Amino acid sequence: MNSWNEVYANAKDKCKICRCCIHCNGKACRGETPGPGGKGSGESFVRNVSMWKQVFIKMDTITDISQIDTTADFFQHPVRLPVYAAPISGIRQNYGADMDDDTYTQQLVKGCLEAGSLAFTGDGMYLDMFEKPAKVIKEHNGYGVCTMKPWVWEHLQKRIDIVNEVKPIAVASDVDASGLINLRQSVIPVHFKSVEDLRTIKANLKVPFIIKGIMSVEGAKKAIEAQADGIIISNHGGRVLDDCLSGIEVLPEIVKIVKGKMKIFIDGGIRSGNDVFKALALGADGVLIGRPLSHAVIGGGSKGVRIYMDKIEMELKEAMAMSGCSKLSDITEDKVIVKF
Repeated sequence: MNSWNEVYANAKDKCKICRCCIHCNGKACRGETPGPGGKGSGESFVRNVSMWKQVFIKMDTITDISQIDTTADFFQHPVRLPVYAAPISGIRQNYGADMDDDTYTQQLVKGCLEAGSLAFTGDGMYLDMFEKPAKVIKEHNGYGVCTMKPWVWEHLQKRIDIVNEVKPIAVASDVDASGLINLRQSVIPVHFKSVEDLRTIKANLKVPFIIKGIMSVEGAKKAIEAQADGIIISNHGGRVLDDCLSGIEVLPEIVKIVKGKMKIFIDGGIRSGNDVFKALALGADGVLIGRPLSHAVIGGGSKGVRIYMDKIEMELKEAMAMSGCSKLSDITEDKVIVKF
């Protein structure tokens, strides 16, 4: 197995719920949540993918570029390119693949590190659904990012203790998961977090704290007030709210408020190196990719992850070369045209 097409075909054969569509855009799985789709009409998931096509890259091929450098920094940790694996769990439930979450996490973390990147690991209603992924990161010298869901404080505290023992590069909390009905009604319920709640989490951590689920200037300002070290612009893959904007639509206005105060990442519908280029041009420090990397693990394990990351890196380098950019800092807002 040496190509992305082979990995993806294998994933399609193994997934019994997710269709592994040629163009993964949320249309075939509308409303299938729990499952692979977006909430309600599925329009939020569909919009996440489609709006990237409303940003266009300017060509500039009169240049003396001889080398392309995609290296970046993630909280003082060097990465080969600013593309990270988004936190995903429930592989059997959501994809119908015969793979447990432990195996998935091990292959994802291993593959990302071999590709020169990092994985955000998932969380679940039982403590071992957080502890086991955290242990995988610990086995890899802390090279990864633990993700905590916004549980009630007692259960958050247990996870914070684990994080402080594992010492990952950073920890994230996907506060947008507070809108997942199945988690609000689970044996350990999630709970909406105030600025003061988030500030308390930050104060109890010994590693950088990233807030995932920011989708407005107001939310970004609250993250600054909570003293977060970074934010992830995300609508949880369109799985928590129908009829909302995509991340790329709100990125520019959030950048104007946040840039320089904390790291800015974005996820949702990113399907190519061109999309990565567009995100960087509009001010993001990096991107998280979920669905395609899940397919990579299901279809090819850690090698599938490396193959996918190689594909994204090649596409990003091509976009940079064709727009006159030799390094990531050259990818500025004037390199794209926005049509929304």
